[in-house]
This record gives sequence, C-alpha cells and structure tokens, in this order.
Amino acid sequence: MEHGNLLFDAFIYLCAAVISVPIAKRLGLGSVLGYLVAGVLIGPFVLGFVGDQTNVMHFAEFGVVMMLFLVGLELKPSLLWKMRGPIVGTGGLQVLLSTAVITLIAMYLGLIWQQALAIGMVLALSSTAIVLQSLQEKGLMKTSAGQSAFAVLLFQDIAVIPMLAILPLLAVTSPELTVNADTSQAGWVKGLIVAGVIAAIIFGGKYLMNPIFGFIAKSKLREIFTASALLLVIGVALAMQAIGLSPALGTFIAGVVLAESDFRHELESNIEPFKGLLLGLFFISVGAGINFELLLADPLVVIGLTVALIIGKFLVLFLLAKSNKLAKPDAWLFSVALAQAGEFAFVLFAFASTSGVLPTGLIGLLTLVVASSMLLTPLMLIVNEKYISPRFATHKKEQRPADVIDEDNPIIVIGFGRFGQSVGRLLLANNVKATVLDHDASQIEMVRKFGFKVYFGEGESAELLHSAGADTAQAIVVAVDNVDSSLNIVHMVQKHFPHLKILARAINRLHAVELHRLGVNEIERETMASGAELGAKALVALGWQSNIAYRTSRLFKKHDDQSVLELAAFNGDEHEYISKTNEARRLLEETLKQDGTWQHDADEHAWEKPGKLK
Repeated sequence: MEHGNLLFDAFIYLCAAVISVPIAKRLGLGSVLGYLVAGVLIGPFVLGFVGDQTNVMHFAEFGVVMMLFLVGLELKPSLLWKMRGPIVGTGGLQVLLSTAVITLIAMYLGLIWQQALAIGMVLALSSTAIVLQSLQEKGLMKTSAGQSAFAVLLFQDIAVIPMLAILPLLAVTSPELTVNADTSQAGWVKGLIVAGVIAAIIFGGKYLMNPIFGFIAKSKLREIFTASALLLVIGVALAMQAIGLSPALGTFIAGVVLAESDFRHELESNIEPFKGLLLGLFFISVGAGINFELLLADPLVVIGLTVALIIGKFLVLFLLAKSNKLAKPDAWLFSVALAQAGEFAFVLFAFASTSGVLPTGLIGLLTLVVASSMLLTPLMLIVNEKYISPRFATHKKEQRPADVIDEDNPIIVIGFGRFGQSVGRLLLANNVKATVLDHDASQIEMVRKFGFKVYFGEGESAELLHSAGADTAQAIVVAVDNVDSSLNIVHMVQKHFPHLKILARAINRLHAVELHRLGVNEIERETMASGAELGAKALVALGWQSNIAYRTSRLFKKHDDQSVLELAAFNGDEHEYISKTNEARRLLEETLKQDGTWQHDADEHAWEKPGKLK
C-alpha cells in the first residue's frame, strides 16, 4: 500500500506541474509561481490530494543543493575573488541590518530579546531557490542587480553556519541548553575538521576529479557519467552535513573548483534535469505546506506580519543598493528579489524549536509568514518588471546593464549577428579564444542556446571594453550592423586603446570609405566577398572554367577595394564623387578585359574566347 501511495503522490505532483507550469509561463507568470500555485491547489488545505509536506520538502531541498553546484560551475575562482567585496560587504551588511530591524520589530511586539534575535536572524535570510531560478529564467543573473543578489545569497548561505551555533545559546531554559550543547569535541578540533573537509573538497576538485571523470568518460556510457556526477554532489553534501555545515555551500565550493574542469559542460548537462525536477518539487511542497486554516483563523495577523517583513527587508536592501550606486531599475530589482524569507527558515525554526528558543505555536505562525512571502515573490517580480522598471527607462528600448565579464582573451568581437558569428566560428574552430559582446538581448539568448558565450553590453563603452580585457588584447573585430555605432566604436578604440589592431565590417561602400578615412585598413564589406563568390559560380554555371571564373572574381574584388581606398582619399563634391565612381567602373571593365586576353594552352585545352569553353 505504501508503494501505491508513493506512486499516487508522484502522479499527483507530476500532473500538477505539467498542468500549472505551462499555463503560468503562457500567462507570463514564470515557472516558480506555477509550481507554488500547483502546490497550493493539491495541498491538504485546498483539494487535499497530498498530505503533510515535511518529508517531501527535506528531499526536495536537495534541488537547492544541486542549483548551487551548477551556479558554482559558472563561476571561475578568479571571478569569485573579484566578487569578494560585494559578498562580504553587501551580504554582511544585509544580514546584520535585516537582523537588527526584524529583532527590534519583534521586541516591540512583546517578545523577549532572545526570541526576537532568533527570529531576526532566521528571517534575515532570503530564498536562494526562488531568487536564482526567477533571475535565471528572466536572463538577469549577469546584470548588476543579479550579481549583487547572488553575492548576498552566497553570504547568507555562509551565515547559516554561525546561526546554527548561536541559536542554542539563546535558549530560554538552561536545561535544554545543556542537553543540546555539543561538548563531545573541543572548538578547535571541530574547526580543524571543518577546514580539513573544505580543503579536501578543493584539492579533490582541482587535482583528482579530472582524471577520474576522464577514466569514466572512456567507458562511453552516459548513464555512468550521470551517476558519477550525482555521486559527487551527494558525497560533498553528506560530508558538509556531517560536520554541521550547509550542504549547499559545500556543493557551491565544489562547483567553483570544477569551473575550469575539462568536464564542466558534461557535469552541467547531467545535473541540470535533476536540479529542475527537484526544485520544482521543492516549490510545490512550499505551496502545499501553506497552512490556510491558520491563515483563515487570524488573517490580519498573518498578512500584517508578511507585509511588515517584506517592507522591512525591502527598505534595508534598497538602502544598500543606493549606497552601492546601483541604477534605479537595478536597485528595485535587487530589493524586490530578496525581500522574502528563505527556505533555510524551515530548517532553522525546527532547530530553534528543539533548542528551546521558540515555542511551537509561534514557529507555526512564522513558518506560514515565510511561505507566504515566498509565494508573493514571483508576483512582486512581475509587478516590478511590468510597472516599476519601465518608469525608469529613458526610451522604449529595454534597458539592461552590461554583463560582468570574466574573460581576458587576445581578441574582442563586437557584434554577434550573421557576420560576427562567421568570424567567431572561424576563430573558435582554430582554438582562438575571443571575448564576444553584443547589445541585442534576444540575439544573445538565441546564440547561447547553441553554446556560444556572448556578453551583453554596448561596444561604444570604453569602460566595458576595459573590463573585457582591451588593455591586454591584441585586436578587435567591429562587426556591428549599424554604421553610426561602428564609426563611434572605432573612434573610441583609437582614443582609449590605440594599441589594438582594428578589423571592421563595412555595411556598404560609403561605410567602407569612412572607415578607411579613419585609418582602419582591415575592412571587409559584408556583401562584397559573398557577392563576388556567387558571381564566380554564375560564370561557372554559364560554362566558364572554374579557375578563370574565380580568378576574375578575386581580381574584381581587389580592384573594387582599391577604388574604395582612392575614394577615401577624395574630398570633392557629390558630382565629382559620382564621376570618380563611374571612372573606376570603366577602369575595372578594362582591367578584366585585358586580364582575359591571355591564352592558356596546357594539354591542348585552348581558349578561343576568354574564359569560355571551346
């Protein structure tokens, strides 16, 4: 019967997800809200298809662990080191200020300081699962707001460790404090064990995992590699749990260490499906766990506490965002995204209960507040996206801050449309690493699906090119599809990075002339080479010999490029310009005619008419 119940529950969860999530996505609400609503509907307080969610949530929280591992895989240690300021500074201040504000409110409501401080610490944490999943879905993780939010969330995961140590010290009754005190190990011994486990994770990830995964990959059995990836994540999580640290933090460290591994992409592709399923299960369990009986018993108290929590954390976060000089849209996004309580609250409240810090009745109320704030977060993000952020836009085009760039390559490519992709693919095929920038967010999302790493940003920004490594790069390819933007980029590069060799795409003949006048000598007109190539094929189709046709094509292009150079040096009026162009055309025809009079007589294959088969 138990197995039957388990299968039925799995069937209900899958049905709820399959029905609600596509509808939510279609309505523009995002998958997170779809999962939460599905959980509310099938939960014990609405349709009653599933019961208590405690055990399910403990299992589903492993999705958060996997998500942190995948986030770590995207972060090189060098980039993480660059983020140390926001992680410690912004993250630390957020936890301290939010704890202080919530503690004062709790004391004002009549709680003793020990209970108020415990609640303040727990509610200061935000939901890693909801925030990261929502930002990733909207493509905002690489923005300034996304990077700042991630830094705060990472510090919060670290802050769970001292919180677990502090909570027993806040116990109201001393007997429970004595029972729960860990006297089996001296503090320095436990510290050594913690340091040893973390060092083992770093050492193993850096020196052991590549040869191990290489050996496993030789078996050419995908399921074994998938099992190995899961074994790694679960093993690290268990090791961290055994020493009393956050499993999510441990797997994040493992992910960062493996960010430069040869098997990073394989690890991502194997873990991603499990992460998605478990996170979906986690969100459903949160929705199903909302106690509507308690909500209906005293709705004003629950709603009041939830609103107070969100507003209090929002104000703290907005103050930090402005002190870090985030733009208004980023400040709002950063503050709205992190204004809820997080999934660690469920764990910490349970620990506070067993430690004698908080009574069971109060924990039930606060758990409902936490779940309600998590449920409201996707809605708040939608409201911010549709109604608040547009107010700060200077024009109709969607505003988005430039991505944080973590590469330092010998060549930079600006513009990754049809022309830029040809350049990038050729470089990639020859193992030449390039830093690629583009200002079209939809184009970036499209090419990223095919495995290309492209950063969002305006190529006309000297600051962005500086962060992209222009100071040490050797060359820059300007492949944008706008003439004014192309010329502006060239001006900026010549002013700020004169050592860079500029290679430019010309949209048309006049654009090529302007680029030559600016001193850019490596220019390729986007239609000239392909047009000449097709022209040669047309001659072959008419019966011309292949080598003659392609020789003619190359000569035509060479002569036309030379005429563009001459026009670049010409400063006459429009009539003289047209006259000069016509003169160049006549000269080209004469050159091709003279080139075609040569006679080729190898192996008795003579030519009566230049280029035409006998």
